[in-house]
Amino acid sequence: MLTYVVLTKFTDQGIRNVKDSPKRAEAFKQMAKTFGVTVKDIFWTQGRYDIVTIVEAPDESSAMSLSLSLGALGNVRTESLRAFSAAEMATVVGQMI
Repeated sequence: MLTYVVLTKFTDQGIRNVKDSPKRAEAFKQMAKTFGVTVKDIFWTQGRYDIVTIVEAPDESSAMSLSLSLGALGNVRTESLRAFSAAEMATVVGQMI
């Protein structure tokens, strides 16, 4: 499984309906399942981003399909960061020349 950190900002539409955000988060978890993606954690944050989500996807295509489907709803815009565990990073640096 591939891990992603998803940084999220509300759109104008999303902030107008911010009271529905917890319900939308539950709907997002269900949507993620349809792509084989597991939502590990969702955090509402203060600062540059409104929400930070940790997800695990079976492949890049599944992660991208989920991200595009979420964005198409119009409530948020996302930036996804591929994250590597310590074990994965040890493999990566082990392959360096």
